[in-house]
Amino acid sequence: MFATGPAPRVGVLMGSRSDLPTVRKALEVLDDLEVPYAVTIASAHRTPQRVTAFVADAEARGVQVFIAAAGGAAHLAGVVAAHTLKPVIGIPLKAWATDGLDALLSTVQMPGGVPVAAVAVDGAVNAALLAARILALQDPDLRRRLEEHRRRQAAAVEEADALLAGELGGEKAGRP
Repeated sequence: MFATGPAPRVGVLMGSRSDLPTVRKALEVLDDLEVPYAVTIASAHRTPQRVTAFVADAEARGVQVFIAAAGGAAHLAGVVAAHTLKPVIGIPLKAWATDGLDALLSTVQMPGGVPVAAVAVDGAVNAALLAARILALQDPDLRRRLEEHRRRQAAAVEEADALLAGELGGEKAGRP
């Protein structure tokens, strides 16, 4: 397990090392928002004891939200949710068979009583933002960082639009 600080607030699990390129996008958002996290590789099927141990340890260290990324059968988020009352966000990942549809369905079709929030296939950025929004309900400083993040996103769109106008010579359709 790797942790970014002594008191992680988000616990991040991925089913295998091959999930890291997608999960790294969530970690980058959490880093940008200054949200400490603990991250590990643990498989719902191959290392179920490792999953439950990580959840218990993470809760003892102060984790308030879990993010679980898995492809294929994608049971990781459900296993995490079965072992905690904290919010769990599932990231269904594209795998070899169905472009992530199998993982998406596995993530969203949880039985009643074991909720898992699901983001889009490979939606790691939104998983991190949702985790931060949950935490921001009780953290005004994090809320301000989220507001600044949103302002930066809006500024990037405005900058892209200005570049487009320059590339098209100011002749964009619908431009005021």
